[in-house]
Amino acid sequence: MRAVVQRVTSAQVSVADRVLSRIGRGLLVFLGVEREDASEDLEYVANKVRDLRIFSDELGKMNRSAVDVGAEILVVSQFTLSADCRRGRRPSFDHAAPPEVARAMYEAFVKALQAMDLPVQTGEFQAMMQVELINDGPVTILLDSRKHF
Repeated sequence: MRAVVQRVTSAQVSVADRVLSRIGRGLLVFLGVEREDASEDLEYVANKVRDLRIFSDELGKMNRSAVDVGAEILVVSQFTLSADCRRGRRPSFDHAAPPEVARAMYEAFVKALQAMDLPVQTGEFQAMMQVELINDGPVTILLDSRKHF
């Protein structure tokens, strides 16, 4: 499972010019589910999203987590995070989970964050979405449950 986590002052997701979800200060999480992903991958990424200390403390150091600052979370499914661009010019998406599997994992990921008492908003699975954000910092973190970086 891969995630791109961006610290934002605000973010929103729209479909067909209709705003579906909007958050203020928090984290925008683009989530990519891969064929080999299991519950351990989901737990790893969800725990990282909850516990990453990427919000500033009173001294300006990144020392606070989403829980510490009452951050909102916006989770957007993005299968293109599984793209393999090592060969040729067209990305391969062979590692991406099939839609029915990815949807179930995406929904389970959202529920896992909600179970951690995080306020979570979502995009629309398999929709053509427009995502607007104001990246705060900018701070952008890459997570990969298989590489554990």
